[in-house]
Amino acid sequence: MIETPLPGQAAERPLGPEASLERRGLAGWFRNLRQSMPWRADDEWERPGPGAEGLRRDIVGVGIALVLSALMLELMRGFAFGGEETGNPWKQHLAQAVLFLPLILRRRYPVAVMVLSSATFLVVGLTVPEIFGQIGFQAAYFASLYSAVAWARNRRILWLGVTVVVAAMALWIVLNLALSSGYDEMIAAFGLKAGESYGLLPPMTSYALYTFVVNAAYFGGAIMFGMNSWRSAHQREQLADQAVQLECQTADLARKAVVEERLRIARELHDVVAHHIAVIGVQAGAARRVMAKKPEAAAGALQTIEASSRDAVAEMRALLGVLRSTDTESPETDPDRQRQPEPDIDDLPALVEEYRGNGLAVIFNQVEDVPGALAGLPAPLALSVYRTVQESLANVRRHSTAGSAVVALRTGTTADPAGNQRWVEVETVDGGHPRHGTAGSGYGLRGVRERAALHRGTTEIGPRDGGGWRVRVRFTLR
Repeated sequence: MIETPLPGQAAERPLGPEASLERRGLAGWFRNLRQSMPWRADDEWERPGPGAEGLRRDIVGVGIALVLSALMLELMRGFAFGGEETGNPWKQHLAQAVLFLPLILRRRYPVAVMVLSSATFLVVGLTVPEIFGQIGFQAAYFASLYSAVAWARNRRILWLGVTVVVAAMALWIVLNLALSSGYDEMIAAFGLKAGESYGLLPPMTSYALYTFVVNAAYFGGAIMFGMNSWRSAHQREQLADQAVQLECQTADLARKAVVEERLRIARELHDVVAHHIAVIGVQAGAARRVMAKKPEAAAGALQTIEASSRDAVAEMRALLGVLRSTDTESPETDPDRQRQPEPDIDDLPALVEEYRGNGLAVIFNQVEDVPGALAGLPAPLALSVYRTVQESLANVRRHSTAGSAVVALRTGTTADPAGNQRWVEVETVDGGHPRHGTAGSGYGLRGVRERAALHRGTTEIGPRDGGGWRVRVRFTLR
């Protein structure tokens, strides 16, 4: 009762415009025909299986469909099965369930379910013909065909199976029309007489063509919808892969841009330092030679050295300002500010007072395991400690709801197999929560980590267990 065109005809894909010229030749025509076949694999892509969650959904879906189909069968028994033709209801429901239950595995074993459903379809059609045209029964078989085309991982085996199924169904239709009483039953059901025709064609021809069109639409629709589902899944995976690839390429381009910018600044810094050091060297040599004989010329050379060294420092500061600048933070442009000495440990109380004046209650604790330990810190390390506290308090004020913070500066010694290791540690904690809409660039905390790594130190930056945020940096003393 079921029939369909060959798979190559049902799911034929339109040829691309670039193939129009090839149609002029016989070889090109055959090449295009071969490429349009549905069993031609564009690649070796396999659609991923449904997984455990998908299997659970299939079980629930098939259960609901089986209950609805059983209800429809009972309703149909109430008006469509008359007299002695009602049949055994348990046999009918069992036959229907046998076709529905394999659909649970339709996405895991699609081709096997299609073949099994086809065999069940034929057997039920011969043994329980009264439910053969029931809508739920037909829908279940349609689902098996659709799922096979949509989910089969081996496309060549799929199309071989589809061809076998379609050929078997077509043969069954022919045998049913030619050797059985199907035609006679149709004539009796519609009150026709043999040889009479009320249409364009004789009854036998009309019945055969009608059966062919209905079954062609049935099988062709299942194959077409299945192919569309398979292609859509393939395209979605390709788009996802392309999105990941684009993201990786974007990150790679960003890293390359950073590297190129750093190389450019490094070249500029090299040029600045090399130029001024060369001038300083030449002028220092000239001053040494003429210092005794021509003090005025030596004084002029020393003035040149002084001016060149200041220019070098100013240009290096400008370059470093470019490195540290962001969209919201601009390099320092105040000349008086640039000429001030770099801050150190002694400037921490003033920094704390500055934040107190801005409304942030800051408690500053300073503990030394050895009196005077902080006074002997190297200038670069003292600057790193200061910048760490400065960045930590700035983050509290900008990105936290906390109204207070605690800053602790400590020194100590850790036992080590190679000898006692001295360290200085600074810690800033608060009890607030992140303020929405104030996410920073991340450069500040990155700078804290870089400073710690420069001094062989360690960092602990992140939320606290009891709430709030902690920035703890331990610098190792050389």
